[in-house]
Amino acid sequence: MEITHIEHLGIAVKSIEEQLPYYEEVLGAKCYNIEVVEDQKVKTAFFKFGQTKIELLEPTSPESTIAKFIEKRGEGIHHIAFATPDVQAALDEAASKGVQLIDKKPRPGAEGLHIAFLHPKSTHGVLTELCMK
Repeated sequence: MEITHIEHLGIAVKSIEEQLPYYEEVLGAKCYNIEVVEDQKVKTAFFKFGQTKIELLEPTSPESTIAKFIEKRGEGIHHIAFATPDVQAALDEAASKGVQLIDKKPRPGAEGLHIAFLHPKSTHGVLTELCMK
């Protein structure tokens, strides 16, 4: 599998608005993009630190995956996203090596990325996202 870099770290939060002062005033980052991804029932906010991005994930519905994550585990790191030139090829390779897939095909994500997730049961407890432009 070809991984080019860590694309971002996803952090589950109850409220992006409540988190903004920490990232902007304490860490000195500027939020450069906030968007809602309707089909994932999530609002996202992005910050850039060098070449790595932090994505805050706020649930927009109690049925969202992020709401369930926060209810079960609290706020915190949700996933790590790796950039790859071909998400489908990466999924196919992972599946051929016995990795359980959450997504069998890439789907639209925030910032116009094509994304797919690998199940944490197969990735030693770390929810892993594969993504490409």
